[in-house]
Amino acid sequence: MITVDLKLIDHLPIHLEEGILYVSEEFEIAGHLCPCGCGSKVITPLGINEWSLSTHDEKPTLKPSIGNWQLPCQSHYWIDDGEILWSYGWSEEEIKAGHLAEELQRKEYYDKMLQTVTPQISMLKSIQKWFSKIWSNKF
Repeated sequence: MITVDLKLIDHLPIHLEEGILYVSEEFEIAGHLCPCGCGSKVITPLGINEWSLSTHDEKPTLKPSIGNWQLPCQSHYWIDDGEILWSYGWSEEEIKAGHLAEELQRKEYYDKMLQTVTPQISMLKSIQKWFSKIWSNKF
């Protein structure tokens, strides 16, 4: 069984140690060495449309799974309660579908955000016009 300890840091170190999940809350990023032993650095952004981090008894859990499709090892695993849980490898079709699903999820999220912000921007522009008229004595 491979285990992972949590280490909260300000900035990711240049050299990562095996078995440690480094997390910068300020920069919303986590990094670790691939647990397959290939030595590759794996960086996971943390956020609403990225990975989420939770801890229980100081043991980290990252969701969703981590698929290192860009690495030669193409390892696929979960970090769950401080343990590496291996998953199955994905086919090229599954990888493409996964990337597309992530892209669509992000687009949907930002489209929804834009719909929420657009009315507020319109209102601010109206207020700005009103103040411009007052300040220029054209009211």
